[in-house]
Amino acid sequence: MAGFFKPSQYACIALPCKTYVSIPSHSLLRLRRIHIQLQIAHIRRDNMKLLHRIVLLGLIGWFSCVGATEVGVTDTKILIGMTSPLSGPNGAYGTDMKEVISAYFKQVNDAGGVNGRKLELIAMDDGYETDRAVANTKTLINDKKVFALVASYGSSPTTAAMNDAFGPAKVPLIGTISGADTLRQSPKDKPNNRYMFNVRASYANETEAIVNQLVGLGMKNIAVFYQNDGFGKSGLDGVIAAMKKHNQTPSTVATVERNSLDVSQAVQTIIKSNPQAVVMVTLYKPTAEFARQMRKADQHPQLMTLSPVGADLLVKELGDHARGIGISQVMPYPWNDTIPMVRDYQKLLGKQAAFSYYGIEAYATAKLMVEAIRLTGKDLTRERLVSTLEGMQNFDLGGYRVSYSPNDRLGSRFVDLTVIGNGGRVLR
Repeated sequence: MAGFFKPSQYACIALPCKTYVSIPSHSLLRLRRIHIQLQIAHIRRDNMKLLHRIVLLGLIGWFSCVGATEVGVTDTKILIGMTSPLSGPNGAYGTDMKEVISAYFKQVNDAGGVNGRKLELIAMDDGYETDRAVANTKTLINDKKVFALVASYGSSPTTAAMNDAFGPAKVPLIGTISGADTLRQSPKDKPNNRYMFNVRASYANETEAIVNQLVGLGMKNIAVFYQNDGFGKSGLDGVIAAMKKHNQTPSTVATVERNSLDVSQAVQTIIKSNPQAVVMVTLYKPTAEFARQMRKADQHPQLMTLSPVGADLLVKELGDHARGIGISQVMPYPWNDTIPMVRDYQKLLGKQAAFSYYGIEAYATAKLMVEAIRLTGKDLTRERLVSTLEGMQNFDLGGYRVSYSPNDRLGSRFVDLTVIGNGGRVLR
């Protein structure tokens, strides 16, 4: 046997029972090749599983990205948030704006929406209180999941909301009833301002027009009555800056607290200087009360006030006693139907409606929101909306233009001076 088989043709393998058998070498090599092939097959199978897993995860991620939409945006709807006074002493302001914006959104929706999506307005009442305005803004963003904000109200409430809520959250706000400089600073210097888009002129623009008019009439004894908040202080600063250009200063300054009608002390302070004119940086109720008490004290200076007063509301409050009060306006005359935007606004509300400056401003604000969303296109995100707005330079809303850039949030410098005439009619 030993001479028949060569030693190199055999190998010994130990079995579990510690016995040994001899296997030809070529058979062992074949077993090794089979073992290697099996290992390669396992490796290939595992690699294919891994590859399939990677591809599957990639596809899931891709479909997630493709199907993902911005917060507040679905294939059929866009949520827009609003916080303004809807009750209390200044509730008429916010209610007027809300009704106009809702009517305009309905008109747009009935015509098919914006790029196939319907607009839905969620409005909350802040009572013209700063803390409530900030809380409402956070609720709209975090709980209601709105895409953007529209038509806020007031300098202090909007400034606080910008710095504490919608600015840090990078949610754009289009339009607020405020001309405060804090809302018009360059985003280059104040990052939160990047998300604030003003639609109206500033208080500096308004007070300069008022002061120029008074000084042009030869007046030098000009007093200021302002409410003690962001609105009033911005207006006071504007008057002081405008008078400085004429080498003048206010003869007397007096104040009233926000949402208060206690103006008696302010009246007593101002009548001591026997002014030729008083610039009132107040809303309609304290403005009306101040005018009443001034007349009761037999004081008849030229009274001037700024656009937030609301001419129609002041007339309702004062009646015939409102005659002669001058008001700076930051929107086109809402009864002039030769202006396309005004004509569209009047058509929206109907011939029997009560037109107002607040109403036409709400219409301009809502229209800007719609046009910006339309121009942004179907792939709608907050950042794309901001970029679209920043590219809207000298944009025509129908006889009223707004303009923005990456470092400009002024919106408009349009100011018109009006006076209340007989029967409460606002005259230009």
